[in-house]
Amino acid sequence: MHAGKKYTFFEFIIWTRRDIYRLAILAIIPTVLYHFFNFTFLSISWVPVALLGTAVSFIISFKNNASYARLWEARQIYGGIINGSRAFGVMIRDFLSSKDKKQDVQIIFYRHFAWLTALRFQLRETRAWENMDDLRNIEYARNYHTAEKTDKLEDVLAKYLSADELTYILTKKNKATQLMALQSKHINQLVAKGALSELQLQSLQNAITGFYDNQGKAERIKNFPYPRHFSSIATIMLNLFVFLVPYGLLNDFNKLGTGTLIEGYSIWLNIPFAILLTWVFNSLDVVGESSTNPFEGSANDVPITNISRTIEIDMRDMLDETDLPPAIVPENNILM
Repeated sequence: MHAGKKYTFFEFIIWTRRDIYRLAILAIIPTVLYHFFNFTFLSISWVPVALLGTAVSFIISFKNNASYARLWEARQIYGGIINGSRAFGVMIRDFLSSKDKKQDVQIIFYRHFAWLTALRFQLRETRAWENMDDLRNIEYARNYHTAEKTDKLEDVLAKYLSADELTYILTKKNKATQLMALQSKHINQLVAKGALSELQLQSLQNAITGFYDNQGKAERIKNFPYPRHFSSIATIMLNLFVFLVPYGLLNDFNKLGTGTLIEGYSIWLNIPFAILLTWVFNSLDVVGESSTNPFEGSANDVPITNISRTIEIDMRDMLDETDLPPAIVPENNILM
């Protein structure tokens, strides 16, 4: 996510410059043909263009609202994981407070860190409908580091799991699910040994159920895109509107200079104003599209790497460890 005050206007211009080039070409061609070649038939009434623009504004607003809802739900999910992890850590530490159970506490804590790691790696896997292969996003991604794209999962998990558990987990498809299953198995073994009561077991199993619930919600957002039919019709209508705007403004700008010193030249105002108008609509659509997949690794993601590190720091602090990992800080105002 962007952790600064705001994106600057210059950043927006750079980010959308390829769109600006395209919009400029679409505005220049009809203007030149109208002025130099007297293709006056290219001019169309502004009324149908304006009506189309109204429809486009509605569908883009709908798309942006839905995109924001997906983004905010993803953040709420990880908020639940933060709260659940802290409560789970306190229960494990206090329920297993005897000296002979300290090793079990550490194993369960570190396995939880492994679960957070596996989950964030799974959520940052690429999907066909995501936008990180867009040139503008590829270019902007050079401003920050996405650990899940560069680190190897097995290397990170090796810091938290025993050799046997690591070998076992690496054979599984959904590693996060199986790690939480190992937690449940371990806790039930402690109950069988008399280290935990049935009431304590119920509390811990409720916590594990909560983790599974949040994992499933995150996976739903990751694996179910913003509906393609809504996305497609928004793109089609937007492109049609962008194409028609310069033609709808031709006659108005041509008449604008009648009887003034700019007569014959006012037609050229069609180019900057058409670019400005279409850029606004296009940029609104691009912003919505860039927020619709909150786990893809873009600059607008939910910062799941930072959140996972925060949880790890808090829980290791519960163990009174002093060699805590450093907090993740923004790179060029981007926090992942």
